[in-house]
Amino acid sequence: MNSQTADRKMSRRNFLGTAAAAAAFSIAPRHVLGGPRHIAPSDKLNIAGIGIAGKGASDLNDACTGAHKVARDPEAAENIVALCDVDLEHAAKVIQRYPQAKIYQDYRELLDKQKDLDAVMIATPDHTHALIALAALQAGKHVFCQKPLCHDVFEARALAQAARASKLVTQMGIQGHSTEAARTVVEWLQAGAIGEVREVEAWCSLSYYPWGHAYWSSTLSDRPKETQAAPPKLNWDLWLGPARERPYHPTYHPGKWRAWWDFGNGMMGDRGAHTLDPVVWALKLGMPTSIEATSCGMSKEVHPLSAIVTFQFPAREGLPPVKLTWYEGTRPPCPEELAGGKQFCDPEGGALFKGTKGKLMCGVYGNSPRLLPESLMETFPRPPKTLPRIKGGHVQNWVRACKGLEPVSAPFEYAAPLTEICLLGNIAKRMDARIEWDAANMQVTNLPDANRLVRAAYRPGWSLGI
Repeated sequence: MNSQTADRKMSRRNFLGTAAAAAAFSIAPRHVLGGPRHIAPSDKLNIAGIGIAGKGASDLNDACTGAHKVARDPEAAENIVALCDVDLEHAAKVIQRYPQAKIYQDYRELLDKQKDLDAVMIATPDHTHALIALAALQAGKHVFCQKPLCHDVFEARALAQAARASKLVTQMGIQGHSTEAARTVVEWLQAGAIGEVREVEAWCSLSYYPWGHAYWSSTLSDRPKETQAAPPKLNWDLWLGPARERPYHPTYHPGKWRAWWDFGNGMMGDRGAHTLDPVVWALKLGMPTSIEATSCGMSKEVHPLSAIVTFQFPAREGLPPVKLTWYEGTRPPCPEELAGGKQFCDPEGGALFKGTKGKLMCGVYGNSPRLLPESLMETFPRPPKTLPRIKGGHVQNWVRACKGLEPVSAPFEYAAPLTEICLLGNIAKRMDARIEWDAANMQVTNLPDANRLVRAAYRPGWSLGI
């Protein structure tokens, strides 16, 4: 399949769910692959962790003990049967926690050899999420993948279609989506607490500075000049995966990759995936028609020190157009209703919804929602809880969904469009301009050069396999 044909198959119409489009991704029927075994509610899942030294460690812990259980109840644990990490030294402490698990460095070998596997949990750097998640779906495994779902728009669409076609249980790691707070925000807004919403400001005041977490002191346009030998238990080629070839350097790994365009999605993908979640959910946002960005301290290699990104969303489902402004490394002015020294929201992130009858402010996961002015908070009659509540946390919701006990909270079909919005913000930042987005054809229409960022080129030997 050539690139043009693939892109046509990834149109918005396909993205939104036609059976023909799903078939184009060659997800083999599960009876051909062997498929996941039937799991009774009382059975334990056989889970593999892929990328386990960082966030993957806590995800495995939530699956193994259950966020709603305690360590003294070993019967609550699922079976962690395999662990995979390209850096076995960095992952050593986590490996010690699961002495019965088989150890791998290459996810492909794991998926090929681990015949007892039901599900995988992925917490690798962003640039390898899509490759691993799609391979797991093709192998008939349920998938939990940390946010952001992927590294470019084409991957987001591919994963949404593949998940839909597979009928497997998928979940993106936006834990706020399963909280009481986020669901309260959605219910209040949809009940008309602040009237019609046409403008939202969202932010994360944090910044990746200095670049490379205080290591890199070169000019902005350069990568580190010196080379270093990779640690002996790190497979650097596997760590790079589809990214462009470059020598190992500790400013990339461990844990410093988010600041680099080739590996991470920056603050837009890191905190934006959380903070924009209740915005997209409550206001039923589809794709934006235009995105404009201004940035400070950015280059072709690293994410900016700070940026302001403005999305324009059209009217939809009887709702008005919405202007959404994202601030990173900074935040919007304090709302006038909080004058007099009242605390503004958490610098880690938050959102301010502006309605015709008032405002709603919440934290990064939708937490601590409050209506402004204070009188509105006091007089607004709380609406009924129309959204189901999730018991035990986001990971345990996925575990129970894999066993057929309840619906999953944030499947790839929801998570992929949310991720795409964040990725479009990054494209506008990298172009340092306004881009016009044709979602139906997956194209930037006013700046043709920006389309190279819609689907990144993989280095030789790596492919999504679609």
